[in-house]
Amino acid sequence: MAGKIPQQFIDDLLARTDIVDLISTRIQLRKAGKDYQARCPFHEEKTPSFTVSADKQFYYCFGCGAHGTAIGFLMEHDHLAFPEAIEELAQRIGLEIPDQGAPVRTGPDPAPLLRLMEQASALYRQQLRDHPQAARAVQYLKDRGLSGTIAARFDLGFAPSGDFLLGRLGCGGAEQAKLMTCGLIAEQDARRYDRFRDRIMFPIRDRRGRVIGFGGRLLGDGKPKYLNSPETPLFHKGRELYGLFEVQQSNRKIASIIVVEGYMDVIALAQFGITNAVATLGTATTQDHLQQLLRTTPELVFCFDGDRAGRDAAWKALVTALPLATGQQSIRFHFLPEGEDPDTLVRRLGPEGFTARLDEAQPLSTLLFEHLEQQVDMTSMDGRARLANLAQPLVAQLPQGIYRDLVLKRIADLTGLPTPRPVRDTRRSTRAALPVRLSLIAQAIALLLDNPHLAAHTGACDDAWRRSTNPGVDVLGQLLDMLIDRPGMNKAAVLERWREHPHFRYLQRISVDPFLQDIAEEHLVAVFVGALNRISEETCKIERRLPFNQSSTTQWSAEERARLKAQTQAARIPRDKLH
Repeated sequence: MAGKIPQQFIDDLLARTDIVDLISTRIQLRKAGKDYQARCPFHEEKTPSFTVSADKQFYYCFGCGAHGTAIGFLMEHDHLAFPEAIEELAQRIGLEIPDQGAPVRTGPDPAPLLRLMEQASALYRQQLRDHPQAARAVQYLKDRGLSGTIAARFDLGFAPSGDFLLGRLGCGGAEQAKLMTCGLIAEQDARRYDRFRDRIMFPIRDRRGRVIGFGGRLLGDGKPKYLNSPETPLFHKGRELYGLFEVQQSNRKIASIIVVEGYMDVIALAQFGITNAVATLGTATTQDHLQQLLRTTPELVFCFDGDRAGRDAAWKALVTALPLATGQQSIRFHFLPEGEDPDTLVRRLGPEGFTARLDEAQPLSTLLFEHLEQQVDMTSMDGRARLANLAQPLVAQLPQGIYRDLVLKRIADLTGLPTPRPVRDTRRSTRAALPVRLSLIAQAIALLLDNPHLAAHTGACDDAWRRSTNPGVDVLGQLLDMLIDRPGMNKAAVLERWREHPHFRYLQRISVDPFLQDIAEEHLVAVFVGALNRISEETCKIERRLPFNQSSTTQWSAEERARLKAQTQAARIPRDKLH
């Protein structure tokens, strides 16, 4: 995405998307009155409590409280970022995403390249079954203990020697150009040839399951033993993780993810029922990798070799993780015994034994201080001072908060230095926070969010509520004005217009507040109008009392006395004579 997606496009996208159709492609829904129900995909349950409303284009779980729009569902269920969720919905209904009035993509449409990658993957799979040269590949996989079932789950294939793929998919110049763009063929001395030859092929999928690259394991002699696709318009190794799509497909709830070093480790663990492993693609762990993973799971466990190279890789991953380490998610490190990798260890110990070893993985902070202490003499004052100096630039990368304060305290305990006083952010927000409990204003907002058609019933209301100084009145005013200008919006479209607002999560939550369930449909208008009128009454009462709070009545002007008298008389007129 090159820039911000226009709001009008998001409105149109949601208007054309049926949340029931979308969710039914992920979980099985059954009709229940005018809504649809299912077992919640976000928590374990025996009785369905997950409800999808076709009218409101909104889902809600009465068991765990999960709720949102079609966009929110893709973000939570498929672990997509907001732009990715928009792109997924746009592709489903065939819309091109605009960007400030211009096409989002600056390059060619990726769809033809993605189709070509799927074709290549299918051909490689077929060769593993049918090609005479594939016998060695099959035997290698058997020797590694892999079953046909697990090979099929990860769509393993075989690239024969020679220019097999070029012959099948590169009949013309245009086709060969696409193969070059995808990194499937290479060129040297004006001759084009297959990049992957005599290799077991591992398709690399993005989070949406699309083949974007390949890894190939050489069967014969030569180098490199493992070869990945080069950087292409589809494939960026610093952003992609092997096996992440399969982890999402295999686990309803992803409690943790294990980061290992190779394809075979991911597949071997999956064969033993450990279906939450991913691997980086021939590169060190990047911040993009970590951000993806921490959006997906509350716990990461890095599983590296115990040799020098493995410990160096772990340290690099730790340093990369520091800006994301808040303590709210667990980041731990496990080092394998010498001569072992996850593949061999799980076969020797079994899945229970392997998992038990991971339970003993070191927290990030433990590895941090262990690494620093190994570089200094902790028995001397100079050594402890040096530790503090070594730690300083590392701790500076940690986000401010409790976790950082605890790390600083640990440094103080180790060195005998006083604990640095944490920096407090004394700046006050310029925005008034919405109240936690549902005030009258919050109730009015919740009613509007859940039932946008109520905006049409404000004509008879006193609009004195707009002068209220209570928290949230600005949100209520903006929301009501928007709905009056744009009648016909459903709940999903309304909420998505507030996604960038600092109180978006709160607005989503009150839109499903239990008090809404207690209001019969025929009483909605009366309850909403009544709430606005009561806010107006409270506002007028406050305004009438204001003169008493300003100064002594002896200091009032004649004009102020007349205004107060008129307000008092108006307040005494029986309510029924005002209508």
